[in-house]
Amino acid sequence: MATVLITGAGRGLGLEFARQYAADGWRVHACARQPEKATALKKLAGEVVTHRLDVCQGKEIALLQTTLAGEAIDVLLNNAGIPGPRGQPIADIRDEDWLEVLRVNAIAPLRVASALADNVAKSKMRLMVFISSQLGSIARAGAGWHPYRMSKAALNAGVRVLSLELAGRGITCVVFHPGWVRTDMGGPGAALDPATSIAGMRAVIARLKPSDNGRFLNYDGAEIPW
Repeated sequence: MATVLITGAGRGLGLEFARQYAADGWRVHACARQPEKATALKKLAGEVVTHRLDVCQGKEIALLQTTLAGEAIDVLLNNAGIPGPRGQPIADIRDEDWLEVLRVNAIAPLRVASALADNVAKSKMRLMVFISSQLGSIARAGAGWHPYRMSKAALNAGVRVLSLELAGRGITCVVFHPGWVRTDMGGPGAALDPATSIAGMRAVIARLKPSDNGRFLNYDGAEIPW
């Protein structure tokens, strides 16, 4: 049985990842800040194990690492993220709000990846997937969303470096843009429903090879410029 660990699994994209993988018979480690309040997550059918994880809390990452010691994780799916301030000019964004977005979106995924690298290396598939956004693409830069864009650009850079560091262990690291999805973050006017976005990414994940290490991909597998 293949195993996936998903951060931010309590709602949105993370919840849909958990739903689809569980339905296909995977063992799912679903991480959420307050799993006891994640009603939809608790109702999922299949082999779903929930864990309390605030990705910015080092103690909770360390506890998860201890809990999963020795267990193989085929796909580590770093999905947790926040949008931060939206529609505000730079002058109105507080430093602490800016730093929180960077901490959650750029630093925390690398902390989780580092903590669970042994688990991924022990598996058959040996994949690390990071949910980013084309808003973090410098080549496609637009106006607004300063903290979010910067945090995703930083994540992209961090994963690119991580992919080089872990290649020797046979681990493949890939960054995804999930598309503009109808979630709490994407809003009701977004182009894609979560099921379509996740199904697309899962299809790409299933065919990833070591030669894909360090790539930035759209949910349908198309290349996205850095």
